[in-house]
Amino acid sequence: MEKIMEIDNLSMVFGGLKAIDNVNMSINSGAITALIGPNGAGKTTLFNCITGVYKPTSGSVSIKKPGQKESEKISGLKPHIINRKGLARTFQNIRLFSNMSVLENVMVGRHHKLKANIMGALLRDRKTREEEEKVVNDSYEILKKINLHKFVNEMARNLPYGAQRRLEIARALSTDPFLLLLDEPAAGMNPLETRELEDTINRLRSEEKITILLIEHDMSLVMNISEHIYVVDYGKMIAEGSPDEVKRNPDVIKAYLGE
Repeated sequence: MEKIMEIDNLSMVFGGLKAIDNVNMSINSGAITALIGPNGAGKTTLFNCITGVYKPTSGSVSIKKPGQKESEKISGLKPHIINRKGLARTFQNIRLFSNMSVLENVMVGRHHKLKANIMGALLRDRKTREEEEKVVNDSYEILKKINLHKFVNEMARNLPYGAQRRLEIARALSTDPFLLLLDEPAAGMNPLETRELEDTINRLRSEEKITILLIEHDMSLVMNISEHIYVVDYGKMIAEGSPDEVKRNPDVIKAYLGE
């Protein structure tokens, strides 16, 4: 299976504290991969290093777009550059534009597709109007994929909690990623919302051919949808494997339950 991301000996140090300690990972194209571990294990720090929020202290992150011959190093690049290369993410805490509509929240993610200049925006020429119409149509199609099109004109703040979480995923999808990173997407969801999220993630992988890497504490969700799982504790990678292998691993049991 083709590898689309390689993490080699990645470390992140804050004032002498190693939040990430020589982590190695690889992500296969088309797979759903989970990153799990106790609170404070370094999972979100790793996501931040991958997506450019932090510049790693050492090590590297490289990506290879599906069909691309050579991999390229992205560690140390700015977040917007990494996003344009095909990585998109969500965050632990909901970061929607609450006073904008559901459609507008997704349209924001399409801004990098616009080519109109200031003069075109002022004069509203045909090319600019067609471009804006395409952004609206594309954004609506993304909402249909996430089953949020019925809320298209609703203010984001008025959505049910689970729908707000899925709207964040829709906004990430609007940047056309080949790799989607989800940081605790099921946090705070009730069982029905979690099942809807599970269906959404499976559909994105099967229908949209998007590779997914997620951080999640809901072990039922992780075991249901993941092909491969990495486990970190105190910044170190302590285990990896299939769901069955990981849940039987004594180091994983120790990290979650103690001696």
